[in-house]
Amino acid sequence: MRLRAHRVHRGWTIAEAAERLLCSPTTLRSLESGGPGTSIGLLAHALWLFGEIDSLDALAPAPAGLAAGRRVRRSAARPAAGVIAEDEREF
Repeated sequence: MRLRAHRVHRGWTIAEAAERLLCSPTTLRSLESGGPGTSIGLLAHALWLFGEIDSLDALAPAPAGLAAGRRVRRSAARPAAGVIAEDEREF
């Protein structure tokens, strides 16, 4: 309902908002009504579009014990995500 309120406040139709979100009007209607099939990525995009991205912290706050300044190290044996090894390049 809040997403719909933001959309209406800006004077955007379903079609205009869906075009800005790069989704179909049907998907936007489902998102606005709280449909379970819509993605969290689309929700985050909509919140960003309406200037409300910080409201995700209220929805899913980080655990209090989580060290924000702490770095996570990757194992040297495991390549970084998205890196293609030489033996994987030939197919």
